Amino acid sequence: MSETRIWPTLRYKDAHAAIRFLADAFGFEEVAVYEDEGRVEHAELRAPGGGGVMLGSSARTESAIADLPPGTGSVYVVIDEPDALYERAVAAGATVVQGLRDEDYGSRGFTVRDPEGVFWSFGTYAGAAS
Repeated sequence: MSETRIWPTLRYKDAHAAIRFLADAFGFEEVAVYEDEGRVEHAELRAPGGGGVMLGSSARTESAIADLPPGTGSVYVVIDEPDALYERAVAAGATVVQGLRDEDYGSRGFTVRDPEGVFWSFGTYAGAAS
């Protein structure tokens, strides 16, 4: 497995609920969760097919993202089968922002929001060829 080199970082009011949602809706796997008095200080989740996100319920005051409001952000994930994941995400309660569609640049994908409002886009577009 190759090493993940980009880690989107997100804050949630209820990181425990966010972890459950991301696992149920998108198939993320919990890799590490560090807590302090029941609050998630830091969690790492792996995405199916590679990559991952870091999240937590609070940010230490010395953190570079201490002022980032919970539930904000946008993440794009490259996937091979958007239709199946779309059905899974909707069944898990994701709010549809843009349903499944084919783009003129060749991608097929969709955008949903999680229960706290973070935008999650999934599609087949893997970036411009070098």
